[in-house]
Amino acid sequence: MKILIIGGTGLISTWITIRLLEQGGHDLTLYNRGKTELRVPPGATTIIGDRTDFPQFESQMADAEMFDCVIDMVCYTPDEAESVIRAFKGRVGHFIFCSTVDVYCKPPTRLPYTEAEPYGGLNTYARNKVIIEKRLLQAHDAAFPVTIIRPAYTYGETRGPIHSLGGSLTYLDRIRRGKPIIVHGDGNSLWVCCHGDDVGRAFIHAMGRQTTFGKTYHTTGEEWLTWNRYHEQVAEAMNAPKPTLVHIPTDLLAKAAPERAGVCADNFQFNNIFDNHAAHTDLNFQYTIPWLDGVRRMVTWLDARNRIPDSDADPLEDQLIASWQKAEQGMLSPHTVQPGA
Repeated sequence: MKILIIGGTGLISTWITIRLLEQGGHDLTLYNRGKTELRVPPGATTIIGDRTDFPQFESQMADAEMFDCVIDMVCYTPDEAESVIRAFKGRVGHFIFCSTVDVYCKPPTRLPYTEAEPYGGLNTYARNKVIIEKRLLQAHDAAFPVTIIRPAYTYGETRGPIHSLGGSLTYLDRIRRGKPIIVHGDGNSLWVCCHGDDVGRAFIHAMGRQTTFGKTYHTTGEEWLTWNRYHEQVAEAMNAPKPTLVHIPTDLLAKAAPERAGVCADNFQFNNIFDNHAAHTDLNFQYTIPWLDGVRRMVTWLDARNRIPDSDADPLEDQLIASWQKAEQGMLSPHTVQPGA
């Protein structure tokens, strides 16, 4: 099969590339800017370019001739969607788009989310993905067969766990050293995590399968973890003490640190659990790497490269905790209402 991956160096696409090369028998091409280190074995051809330079990108794709399957991992704007439609309509056997579960309304109409949940989108990233999905499905026909795959939080060895203050790796140092960890709200909203290798295998199984044409699929984690348990398992994976969790109201935290914690209001405060039945049936999707094992893999990889920074160099979390604890004390004393008062 002649395959193009637009991207090829990210959390999911790296694993797609690795597994396709292991399979053998494919003519595999990666299209990217060549700025991210390849972590894959030899065997793929790389075309260097910028997909946002639409005339150049479309010219390069015309020169590459027809592909049996194109997997677009890095389409983030409506203009980029229009460009791939121009580039590949009538010239591709199957087009697979990597979307996101963030396209849904929040909170949902029911849990777990199914692929039929109404569109929403609480930030620019999500709203753009909604527009892209609608446009690709509008363009879907025999000359441009489209499948949409919606991962949730996907992780891999090259990044640390996401948390209430974003993705800073100082979080792991805090866990290791027993420092308190901020958690949005009461920490009881549900979250799912899936390793890029598990997600990537579903993309591979989708390639060229007519049963997937015109459809959307979840490929999400299947351990429904509260955020409190999520952090506890990170500590367990690191052989660190059970963390002290400092719960701060989500709205307050997002306003106090909008650049780092804004995602809590847009996403983390809601229950994020999904029905993967369609992906099990059509994509042979399997959740095989538990969160505990995945964290161990992440930490081992990061430690081997000395990539976990000193958390003392990132004082924001301690500052927020101190401010919150001061506010708590101000509410409790001397204004605490006594029973029966």
